[in-house]
Amino acid sequence: MASLLDMRRRIKSVKNTQQITKAMKMVAAAKLKRAQDRVTAARPYALKMGEVLGGLSAKVSGEFSHPLLDARGDENYLIVLVTADKGLCGGFNANLVKATSTFMKENPEKNSEMVPVGRKGRDYFRNRSVKFVGEYVGLTGQGQVSLADARDVSDKIIRTFVDDGEIDKVFLVFTEFKTVLSQKVKIEQLLPIPRIESAEGEEEAGSEAEYIYEQPPGEIFGKLLPKQVETQIYRALLESVASEQGSRMTAMDSATKNAGELIDTLTLNMNRIRQAGITNEIIEVVSGAAAAS
Repeated sequence: MASLLDMRRRIKSVKNTQQITKAMKMVAAAKLKRAQDRVTAARPYALKMGEVLGGLSAKVSGEFSHPLLDARGDENYLIVLVTADKGLCGGFNANLVKATSTFMKENPEKNSEMVPVGRKGRDYFRNRSVKFVGEYVGLTGQGQVSLADARDVSDKIIRTFVDDGEIDKVFLVFTEFKTVLSQKVKIEQLLPIPRIESAEGEEEAGSEAEYIYEQPPGEIFGKLLPKQVETQIYRALLESVASEQGSRMTAMDSATKNAGELIDTLTLNMNRIRQAGITNEIIEVVSGAAAAS
């Protein structure tokens, strides 16, 4: 049985851990509020831009071609995996790694390469014979990302897709923020940019609306399509940051509660040990008095 001193040391250690997890929860909550505001502001623009460009590209199909739109084969995949740089955020990183591994297992005949964004995803797949085209670490470590960071990633992906000509499709794997308690891993095709074909009689903002072009469509799309890739990556980074902080806040809240329950259990055991010690002392005093008499 542990001694009274050992129990006190364990209780003190758990209390110190509880203070750390409580502080981490508060920091995550503060970062989450900022990240959530940025996601809320950026998401409508990114979604509408993808909808409009996808519809327009389907409408002008055949009039011009662009490397970011032209369909290729279905043999070589490039996976852009967005994970966190740090742990202690519940199953956030594990869910992303699992979804990516499942996607690769479901396509065993494909030649899959990767651009990991985040230390956790990079460290996992680096030891599993996955070829890296590039890697980005530290973009989300401070709880915020910039458009310049997204531009660096998108430029690398576009150069790899266009200049090398060996990649057929690019997929973006990230976590979409729903609520603090709910995040969803998504796998979206980033390149070539999907053309949105509208159903008959269905009015889509991008495909059914009529537009007047001041410049030729090829010139307009030549500038907008790279911007679309950059915007989607920026949105994925923002979603990932918000999801990471939400997962960390939930995980640290759970850890704080578990530490409190453990402290209560250890305190109860410590009181039992103290009571047993007092009882033994009383028995010894009574036994000694009885023997003396």
